[in-house]
Amino acid sequence: MDNLGDILKKRPGTRSISEGSLEAYVEGGEGQPEPCPRCEGRGMLTLDVPVGHPEFGQVVTCECQEDRLEQEQTERLLRYSNLGHLARFTFDNLRADGLSDDPESQAMFRDAERAAREYAEGPSGWLVFAGPHGSGKTHLAAAVATRCIERGQVVFFADVPDLLDHLRSSFGPTSDLSYNELFEQVRNTPLLILDGLGSHSSTPWAEEKLRQTVNHRFSAELPTVVTVAGSLGEIDPYILSRLRTPDFSRVVQVRRPAPEGSIKEGRIEPRMLELMTFETFDVRGNNPSASQRASLEAAYSSARTFAEHPDGWLTLNGETGVGKTHLAVAIAAEQIARNRPVVLWFVPELMDYLRYTFNPDSPVTYDRVFEEVKGTPLLILDDLGRERGSTWAVEKLYQIIVHRHNARLPTVITSMMDFKDELDPITSRVQDGSLSQVVPVDAPDYRNKRRRPQGSRHRRPKAKAAD
Repeated sequence: MDNLGDILKKRPGTRSISEGSLEAYVEGGEGQPEPCPRCEGRGMLTLDVPVGHPEFGQVVTCECQEDRLEQEQTERLLRYSNLGHLARFTFDNLRADGLSDDPESQAMFRDAERAAREYAEGPSGWLVFAGPHGSGKTHLAAAVATRCIERGQVVFFADVPDLLDHLRSSFGPTSDLSYNELFEQVRNTPLLILDGLGSHSSTPWAEEKLRQTVNHRFSAELPTVVTVAGSLGEIDPYILSRLRTPDFSRVVQVRRPAPEGSIKEGRIEPRMLELMTFETFDVRGNNPSASQRASLEAAYSSARTFAEHPDGWLTLNGETGVGKTHLAVAIAAEQIARNRPVVLWFVPELMDYLRYTFNPDSPVTYDRVFEEVKGTPLLILDDLGRERGSTWAVEKLYQIIVHRHNARLPTVITSMMDFKDELDPITSRVQDGSLSQVVPVDAPDYRNKRRRPQGSRHRRPKAKAAD
């Protein structure tokens, strides 16, 4: 998705939307299409008719103009919309029953799709999509946007955390877009889509900006689509009262809430679930060699197969930044979408949390947390091997591994360890061919901005950041 500030800076003029700059933006544009073979790009032509014909010598508008102008307007609207890669989400490629196997959730999703289609044909009032992460809320909201753009309407799509970040940065001395200008664009755009309300960092400043935006659009009765990340009960009561206004705002539940305990708060960040999906995993890598590209494709295929039918263990090992955590989170997202319980732990954080449970102030006991980790239907251990400096941590992890190995419970592991050269009570179970599949991921670091040319024989410097 393009940078929000850059998108807004591309519009010509200095006036706010309320003063007509948006209309100027939609009517203007940059770049020229290929010349029409009939009029050679002039837009007008003289008809090829014989002398004496009633239209002989008359200059007429070329038929190419209507199609060209319509195409240019659609392209400009897409650029302004800030949809970016989300423009691929349309009603045509929407799964009719959603992503859940639950019949009740499928019926709810069909109702949500009908509501989205109706709204897109004539945006009026507010439409709110609520449901668990991975339930298809963003797809529905983006489909509304793309349909409105096809009909020549102006839409602005804003991811709430991203929007707040840009509003903060607009105060900086190097910002090319003033805070007032950016804020007015968001508040007054003809159709605003706020994606991920509730996933932002809840600070007094953030809540104030959201309240101002919501209250302005509510008072002006400007069409707005909102997706809510998590439970409606966690939304600011002031904002929630607007979202639930009868005869003006419609709240549509996209999917039945996931069973309690299917995912514990703080263990999989909502933004990770949204960003680290199979659809966003790029098997093209960062200028990999042919063998590295094959490694990425093999890891992707193995993770996708495991996500469809979790059975046994899947271990992804490789250097930092090669996509191991991305694939592990994508597996988790698929399970959550199917209302299946899954727990993901970054191993060093798991060890810290287990230690914390011995604190008298801890709201949970050590036994409860430890038993939950050992027995959860699907456990993802991210970055196995970082605990090696602590004898206590190795012992606890050994107990978890042994229990899950004996019970043959589905487990996903990511690690920088080379299991071929190391053998101990933990790694020996990871290497158990009757239960576990170890998939090496050999590829350049996705995060390395200094991309090496393909075929370079120089060794890639090892990154210091954790995967």
